[in-house]
Amino acid sequence: MNTASPIGIFDSGYGGLTVFRSIAEQLPHYDYLYLGDNARAPYGNRSFDTVHQYTLECVEWFFKMGCPLVILACNTASAKALRTIQQKDLPLIAPGKRVLGVIRPTAEVIGNFSRSKVVGVLGTKGTVSSGSYEIEINKFFPEAKVYQLACPMWVPLIENGEYNSAGADYFVQKYLDQLLAAAPGLDTLLLACTHYPLLMDKIQKYLPDKIRVVAQGEIVASSLTHYLHRHPEIEATISRQGQQHFFTTDDTTDFDLHATNFFGRQVASQHLALIGL
Repeated sequence: MNTASPIGIFDSGYGGLTVFRSIAEQLPHYDYLYLGDNARAPYGNRSFDTVHQYTLECVEWFFKMGCPLVILACNTASAKALRTIQQKDLPLIAPGKRVLGVIRPTAEVIGNFSRSKVVGVLGTKGTVSSGSYEIEINKFFPEAKVYQLACPMWVPLIENGEYNSAGADYFVQKYLDQLLAAAPGLDTLLLACTHYPLLMDKIQKYLPDKIRVVAQGEIVASSLTHYLHRHPEIEATISRQGQQHFFTTDDTTDFDLHATNFFGRQVASQHLALIGL
């Protein structure tokens, strides 16, 4: 592999590919490594300590591969592990490198999409229970009312290829009805899980037309573009051959099959053994 210093993109599984897709479209000239920790997914119901341990192991692998910058394209990892990694781990293991998440850049702009300043947030149990989105959104939009709801059935449906099934319709409508009943005046809905864009058509089907549904890919890609402009010392270290390499901690054939749906084109991954990370 010829990528000397690529940008690392991490997710617990496939969902981060929806973010990576937007990043690669906006910034195609950089080199990238993508890692899906599919062997230990999903992260959504795991403890803070476990998510931190798993995420840190993968971040350290990115650093060994020469990445100066790693994006946690996973809402659960961003909610449960990012702060500890930034504040406690990086100063000890790699003070010159950076790890960024998807929550803050989304929180910085989501209020701009809403006229009523009533925002719904749909995510995994781990993301919702952390309270990260409500805290971060209210930092930038203190007048906003944030209603969160965990959708525990959505990721299993998506990862098992059932997102176009009638069963998916049932669970999409079920969770959306719960949110609408709890959130009067809602006009903006954030998909705070990178898997959920695959359910976009069904989500829009069961919402009033006045409600705007916002996915994270383009937001995170734009934020990364601005970040690199503000930090030329980081940007200058990233290699630029337009190469993209994909790794999974689980079966590559299965990963490649599912990854096509998330990334929008065929993917050929390599296996990464967890032992020795």
